[in-house]
Amino acid sequence: MTQGGAKAPLGSLKGDRAFQRLRKGRSGRGRLVSVRWLPRTEGVAVGIVVSKKVGKAVVRNKVRRRIREILKRLHLPPADLLVIAQPEAREAGFVELARDLFLALKRSGLVQ
Repeated sequence: MTQGGAKAPLGSLKGDRAFQRLRKGRSGRGRLVSVRWLPRTEGVAVGIVVSKKVGKAVVRNKVRRRIREILKRLHLPPADLLVIAQPEAREAGFVELARDLFLALKRSGLVQ
């Protein structure tokens, strides 16, 4: 992870078709999140799924904001990326969530 500096812009996955396509993607899992990704020609498009099992809207949005900020700080190769938060993510701090997300990305083969 980088410290400070310029942040990479993240696109958003739009539409059901983009999410369905990622079912065929490579996957990795941590305790707090699981990821799926497929290569892309340029840029990073991200979809973040935080179900109601994680908590009420305020909690879900907090987890979603943290995940998006962590991804902005990483130098990711061009890919369509899906991040699914587990219910345990609600109690995790920023650093713990960052470590787990990086571990899941490493297990999936997206980062070294």
